Amino acid sequence: MDDRKNSEVFHFTYSAKEQEELKAIRQKYLPAQEDKMQKLRKLDAHATNKGRTISLIMGVLGVLIMGGGMSLSLVWQGSLFIPGIILGVFGMAVAGMAYLVYQRILRKEREKIAPEVLRLTEELMK
Repeated sequence: MDDRKNSEVFHFTYSAKEQEELKAIRQKYLPAQEDKMQKLRKLDAHATNKGRTISLIMGVLGVLIMGGGMSLSLVWQGSLFIPGIILGVFGMAVAGMAYLVYQRILRKEREKIAPEVLRLTEELMK
């Protein structure tokens, strides 16, 4: 009786393309497991993103300040010409310092994460 029951069961297998789709859908619902290479990439990106963001903000603010100084010097040539030049030079200095700030932040962030990065790279190279 038990053999007859097993022989009447319907089995279906999906094609290779459907199998890949099934695996992709299943992967979405599995708990996220971060492998070491992904963690290494994330650490490296974190070190550069913080410096990039801050230096980008500084650069944009510096250019806006410089633009304000140019506006003062060109539109109100009489009374605000010298303050406009001073403001413009200050804006150029702020924009110019953005790269130096980026380098400093990047160096500090890399020093902070260096032990973890070295540990992960050592494990991955084995």
